[in-house]
Amino acid sequence: MLKAAWSYRWVGVAVAWLVGVIGAGVVLRVPDKYEASARIYVDTQSILKPLMAGLAVQPNVEQQVMMLSRTLISRPNVEKLIRMADLDLGNKTKPEQDALVDELIKTLQIKSTGRDNLYTLAFRDSKPERAKRVVQSLVSIFVESGLGEKRKDSDSAKKFIDDQIRSYEKKLEEAENRLKEFKLRNLELQNADGKVGTERLGDLSTQLAKAKLDLREAENSRDALRRQIVGEDPVLLPDSGSSSAGVSIPDIDGRIDTMKKNLDGLLQRYTEQHPDVIGTRRVLKDLEEQKVQEIAARKKAAASNPAMAVNNNPVYQQLKVSLAETEATVASLRTRVAEYESRYQRLTQNMKNMPQLEAEFAQLNRDYDVHKKNYDGLVARRESASLSGELESTAGIADFRLIDPPSVSPTPVAPNRLLLMPVALLVALGAGIFAAFVMSQLRPVFHDGRALREFTGLPLLGTVSMIAADSANKVRKAGLRRFLLAFGGLIAAYGAGILAMFLLAPRVS
Repeated sequence: MLKAAWSYRWVGVAVAWLVGVIGAGVVLRVPDKYEASARIYVDTQSILKPLMAGLAVQPNVEQQVMMLSRTLISRPNVEKLIRMADLDLGNKTKPEQDALVDELIKTLQIKSTGRDNLYTLAFRDSKPERAKRVVQSLVSIFVESGLGEKRKDSDSAKKFIDDQIRSYEKKLEEAENRLKEFKLRNLELQNADGKVGTERLGDLSTQLAKAKLDLREAENSRDALRRQIVGEDPVLLPDSGSSSAGVSIPDIDGRIDTMKKNLDGLLQRYTEQHPDVIGTRRVLKDLEEQKVQEIAARKKAAASNPAMAVNNNPVYQQLKVSLAETEATVASLRTRVAEYESRYQRLTQNMKNMPQLEAEFAQLNRDYDVHKKNYDGLVARRESASLSGELESTAGIADFRLIDPPSVSPTPVAPNRLLLMPVALLVALGAGIFAAFVMSQLRPVFHDGRALREFTGLPLLGTVSMIAADSANKVRKAGLRRFLLAFGGLIAAYGAGILAMFLLAPRVS
């Protein structure tokens, strides 16, 4: 194969020279690229962050800035950059503008150094002034981006929370109304402390037992007074005048005073419709009627027998007063016991439905507690969101500091012709070798009988050898020297070009 390719070495040299010349021309005609760059430091530390810890939501500024740097080179931002840098002056058609946007998206660079929050913005262009304008515009867009969007996100969050608060306000009102209606329907099952069920029944049973005990004590006291009165002789007091005003009957007056005191105490705790109040008023009315009748009887007796108007026995009168007070107490306690017994009976009957009522009450309380907890939590989050929005508007997303202003390299940074020229030489040599190989395959040459027999598949009768003359050897050697000269000339030409570019590179302005 190598011998066959060697036969077409001049074709390979010609192709190598042709490709080499074209490659060198292409490398030399590639326009120079100048790079403009700037460095920005993003300070994400704020004194308000520790002060507002726990009161407002602390945004992850580092993550926001990192996301901003990754999404900055977008089509809307690039179109804005083109207008700021006046790059659209020569583009009149829509396809040209789209092509310019696509090219800038590929060539603009934003590099981060990592934890130091340093960002390098770079752009390459054939015109250094234009490259600098592009970097300046990119710096402005980088600093200004993100603030409005964060404020918009904060407003959207507060609007969402306000909508949820209004929804939970309605749910809370509905739960409160259901709980109120339940309490109104079952008002008699509750006391002032809001107890229901067995607790209320136990309290009522205790009150009933105490009222019965008080009643027995009052009845025993009344019976003892009655036994004492039996041993005393009463003496009637004289009553003068025709009017009953100012007339005092100690036993009845004492009972009336006692009942009035009891009535005042009952009115402080109950209404006019309470059974104890009604019973006390009825007893008081009976005592007043009894007093009127007693006064009339005494007046009649005094008129018929004036000698009977003498002072009563003081001990008898005192016992009568105590007896009247005790009887009033007994009457009041009997009314109380009767009322407690009636309540106890009604509550006992209602206890049959108590499990269902307690379950309903527990469910209503649970719904109310859940809605109240969610409502309070949303109100707290709304205040936190409001503080967070004020914090962002006051402190900003971050502090952008321009470390290195936009500048352009004095010498071109691309293309690297010192690297491209050897690559072009290797491509030219490869093209020459490939051309010689292709020609050997298109026009094969047989150098021995075995190769001919294998290619044709025919029997080979014999071969004829040729002994080259001296003149033929001289011609072959001369051709070899010319080939080496052509091959070396290509390499030497490239070497000279690379050396010239290396020597002239520092002088390029």
